[in-house]
Amino acid sequence: MDRESKQQRVKRLERLCHERGLPVTMQRRTVFEMILDREDHPTADQIYDQARKRIHTISRTTVYRILDTLVGLTLITKICHPGSAARFDPRTHQHDHLVCLHCETILDLKETRSSKVAWPDVSSYGFVIHDHHIHFRGLCANCIEKRGAEERTTQRPGGRHPRTPARATTRPIAKQKRRIPS
Repeated sequence: MDRESKQQRVKRLERLCHERGLPVTMQRRTVFEMILDREDHPTADQIYDQARKRIHTISRTTVYRILDTLVGLTLITKICHPGSAARFDPRTHQHDHLVCLHCETILDLKETRSSKVAWPDVSSYGFVIHDHHIHFRGLCANCIEKRGAEERTTQRPGGRHPRTPARATTRPIAKQKRRIPS
């Protein structure tokens, strides 16, 4: 993130904190600036480890609370996907993610077609949709490279692996004659 954008985001943090009666602490500002400086989608523990290098007395609990506050102020977003720790993203605009099932790397998808997905009519549920996120799960280039040429496949219609049949077939298991001891 360029310096000017970062300064504008920090000023927004200050303004939102003042509007909500929250102090603008050194810890809150430092954690926010560290997230803005990162290109990845760090976990709370990664942010804590980084923060400890700058503020030796900061606690893990403080970092977790700051992250919750930043999410509540809509300054960052919390990304959750099954089987992985929550990640934090300073990019709050609508965008989707590519999630590696092996190393859990999360990449921002710059493709915009998915943002044109029609939202379902949920009025009969009494629900109001504010946002949506799409996570495309698969393997990143590094993990594919590590697994070797065997995993390099082209995507087939329906997202099937080339060696996966289109329709699973089941065969009845033959009943074995059971011998009863006499």
